[in-house]
Amino acid sequence: MIELELLIEDAGWEILPGLEALCQRAFAAGAGVEQAEGLVSLLLSDDEELLHLNARFRDKDKTTDVLSFPAHEMDRPLLGDIAVALGVASRDAAARNISLEDHLTHLLIHGYLHLLGHDHEVPEEAAEMEALEIKALASLGISNPYEID
Repeated sequence: MIELELLIEDAGWEILPGLEALCQRAFAAGAGVEQAEGLVSLLLSDDEELLHLNARFRDKDKTTDVLSFPAHEMDRPLLGDIAVALGVASRDAAARNISLEDHLTHLLIHGYLHLLGHDHEVPEEAAEMEALEIKALASLGISNPYEID
């Protein structure tokens, strides 16, 4: 079971009804395809904070939608930290013509898989990670985000 520690830094996230339950469902779906137990610390913030985190920890001077920071084994039961930017996530959802709820769910599953060691730097790893995301999203009735219309 995934325990959630939720910090909402940008009040704009409150537009999503049942936000904590939505996050719990996303992590449960992720755990349904890649089993793990532990604590995930989730920061729902703004573009500026993710710009800062991306620059500080990844040496990338740009904002991004989601960042994952896996915990070290000795920090268990903490699996790691995930941060999501409201502005980027909202713009991406609108551009893809999907709801912010569905997009956030995808970002959380994506971040969760990163915490477990999955990555998408090489095509084979990307295909494996995307397949897990698609399966987890399908379990919630959410369509494949990688299909191009």
